[in-house]
Amino acid sequence: MPRLLVAEDDAALGSAMKRALELDGYVVDLFARGDDVLEAASVGDYDVILLDLGMPRMGGLDVLRQLRADGNATPVIIVTAFDRTRQRVAGLDAGADDYVVKPVDLEELAARIRSQLRRKDGRPADSMSVGEVTLDVSGHIAARSGEPVALTAKEFRVLALLMRRARRFVSKADLEGELYDQDHWVESNTVEVAISALRRKFGRDFIRTARGLGYMVGGPET
Repeated sequence: MPRLLVAEDDAALGSAMKRALELDGYVVDLFARGDDVLEAASVGDYDVILLDLGMPRMGGLDVLRQLRADGNATPVIIVTAFDRTRQRVAGLDAGADDYVVKPVDLEELAARIRSQLRRKDGRPADSMSVGEVTLDVSGHIAARSGEPVALTAKEFRVLALLMRRARRFVSKADLEGELYDQDHWVESNTVEVAISALRRKFGRDFIRTARGLGYMVGGPET
């Protein structure tokens, strides 16, 4: 399971990023001070670092320069409110792999993280398979036995989270959280409606339900 370091001194934003990324199946460590970020990144085994520039104790650029000077090649995505061209150039010249300007679109940020993971692992596409169902997240394409299946935005987001956590139960609350960033308000039956539609399209047995645990795709037979 990929491990991310989130460096963000805004408590509310940091918590929101951490929760959203954990819902995507990542292990996330959150730090608010630059010196703590440097120490954690120096000793921890992270797959991607999300780095704010305006942190106390040690600025993000100084953290990044020190990491690169120490030979740390972990992919770094700068996430900052600084949006001037010279600031972008400074960040990229310091060794950043990508640069995202606040306010952060969490869906876009997740796509950029996946892009860095693909580069790191040498994988050509962001795709997942469970049984006869495949999902190309970047292309927003779902298929069953090689045949494309049309999904609404809600259905796609629910299916993507279930497939990222294949063979584990995902609670209704987590699925609602996945939909919340898009819709800002989720009706009480939104998840059930999406699950029902996905079962019609991929087969009733594709998604299992367990009372008190939630929903799961995949199993010993897949």
